Amino acid sequence: MTPSGRDPSPRHRWPRWATALALGAPLVLAGCNAYPTYGANRGATKQGQDTFKLYSGMMTTGIIIGGLVGLLILWTLFRYRKRSDEMPRQFHENIPIEVLYTAIPILIVAVLFVFTVLTENNVDATVPSTVTAATGKPVVNVKVTAFQWGWRFDYPGHDVAIAGETTNGPGGHGPQMVVPVGETVQVTLVSNDVIHGFYVHDFNFSRYALPGVTNVFDLNVVRAGTYDGQCTQICGLYHSEMLFSVKAVNPPAFATWLAKEAGTGNAALGAGNSASNTPPAATHPTPAQSTPFAPKGTT
Repeated sequence: MTPSGRDPSPRHRWPRWATALALGAPLVLAGCNAYPTYGANRGATKQGQDTFKLYSGMMTTGIIIGGLVGLLILWTLFRYRKRSDEMPRQFHENIPIEVLYTAIPILIVAVLFVFTVLTENNVDATVPSTVTAATGKPVVNVKVTAFQWGWRFDYPGHDVAIAGETTNGPGGHGPQMVVPVGETVQVTLVSNDVIHGFYVHDFNFSRYALPGVTNVFDLNVVRAGTYDGQCTQICGLYHSEMLFSVKAVNPPAFATWLAKEAGTGNAALGAGNSASNTPPAATHPTPAQSTPFAPKGTT
């Protein structure tokens, strides 16, 4: 130390490459995808696309705000770092800045809230099943019944029902619900026993199947394909194998499929009875596969 109290040794300077590494490493290590997906699914339904747009917008807003805050912190650190032992000028308030950093967060939250409400309303909106949809085509109704540990898909008005348990079904992914592309599919979701979760990853959509509660929602699939689904609520021993899939085809192919299913015996036997096409042989024995599925209250 010198008589003045200063350290004569040269001040250690942080290399610029190290600063860039410290700032860039978190972004690289976080594994975030670039705009606009950020690792999310774009959605195979109109409703799923609305959800994706909300997510992408919120992520972009968060990154911009986080970046600005980070830059302000760095600017403050370098601009007002200690240069001498002299006491800097002291002050205790700055009304314009305080109003600014109070009003801006409130405005940001309000805008995000409005977009969230609008998106939720779009996702939850349903059209009356007795009228035609905006496309001018009739609404396709599908009743989905969840049970331990499988799914049943009824097509009212077409006398077709598909039932299956666990992994039995196309591709080993449980029973398959077939829907037309570009038309409104109105799903009536119920549970036969306990709480289940109807979830399709590519639809960005999940909804509870609750005993004694009927949930109704619309799906408008925008492109053909097969989309895997599963139960997302722990519902018992074989919950992890309670799978299903949704196959979206063009309307003519859907009409052909309905006629084929009805013609090959995959028809509903009547209200309250199980589908005539019982699940195929089990890959392993489970309690659910011991007898065909039948809703409570039937014999």
